[in-house]
Amino acid sequence: MKIAAFKVEEWMNEYEMDAEYNIAETCVESLTVEELLNLADDPELRLEEIKKMQLTYGDIKGSAGFKKGVSSLYQTIEPQNILPSHGAIGANFLLLYSLVEAGDQIVSVFPTYQQLYSIPESFGAEVKKLELQYEDGFLPDLEKLESLLSEQTKLIAINNPNNPSGVVMNKEILEKIVEMARAVDAYILADEVYRGFDLEEEIPSIADLYEKGISVGSMSKIFSLAGLRVGWIAGPEAVIENCQLHRDYITISNPMISDYLSVVALENKEKLLQRNLKKVKKQLEIVDSWVEQENLVEYIKPNGGTTAFIKYNLDLDSETFAKKLFQEKGVLVVPGIAFGRENFIRIGFAGNEEELKTGLALLKEFLREQV
Repeated sequence: MKIAAFKVEEWMNEYEMDAEYNIAETCVESLTVEELLNLADDPELRLEEIKKMQLTYGDIKGSAGFKKGVSSLYQTIEPQNILPSHGAIGANFLLLYSLVEAGDQIVSVFPTYQQLYSIPESFGAEVKKLELQYEDGFLPDLEKLESLLSEQTKLIAINNPNNPSGVVMNKEILEKIVEMARAVDAYILADEVYRGFDLEEEIPSIADLYEKGISVGSMSKIFSLAGLRVGWIAGPEAVIENCQLHRDYITISNPMISDYLSVVALENKEKLLQRNLKKVKKQLEIVDSWVEQENLVEYIKPNGGTTAFIKYNLDLDSETFAKKLFQEKGVLVVPGIAFGRENFIRIGFAGNEEELKTGLALLKEFLREQV
């Protein structure tokens, strides 16, 4: 089996640890274990419970507390419709590994997280890309989507809110996509790792809108807990059972401590998400003000998630741009070519606030030096 290099992950692997100012990070600034436990009513009791854990495999299919907590993030999804994974990256792989076969037809939005199209291609599926255009606000052309579908379409892959643009497909758009999927009896896989930050309106889950809708989520992005490496699949029971069949070959269980700490976060999700949403809104306005003052850049302002896809007006390819910025200013961004787009860079704006401000100031200097 051959698979394309995972461009954004290769880029982060190469540069992330040496960056002075990382404004490429996509997670909300991570919590410490102490900060997480302090959200609970009795932090000391929680710590003592962790100390007394016997480090076995634990609940193979995820603890009851975890599945109950995740199901509370949906309107119609019950605990039996939840399957934990090694992060959302593990959930996407497991889902595609379980459903997609050679010869299947897949439609994926593009640009998006590369898993959604490169993994099906590696299995021998025919992948048709629905190009999201800057001129359309990075929203899907629904007529074009309908033209890409056929009775052979197995699955439609979307990412909502979108990575890299931070643009949200609202309920009206999602319902139209559901109608098209239902007409050809296709699954919809929605990578929803940034869902939960409702900057303009509530973002519904595809799993609540469609009987063959499958949602992938994570503790990493909006919950600030990437180090736990916990994600999940939410979907029809038949899909969950199929994924468990394949999961037995790649995962026995999630780590007990990661499951436990995820439950603490989910039990206190209102406090945690309120903290994180406040931060995201504040720091998005920092980015928005910066973009407004820069003649060499423009963007579609994100209305969800933690990333922005910034278009620049320089005669410089995006990889050269990002490397020069890193070498000369110590600032890390992701080149647009990692998402198949030139003259763009992706930034993440939900990390450390001072690091964001400094990184943007240095990016401003860099832009002026290129003219």
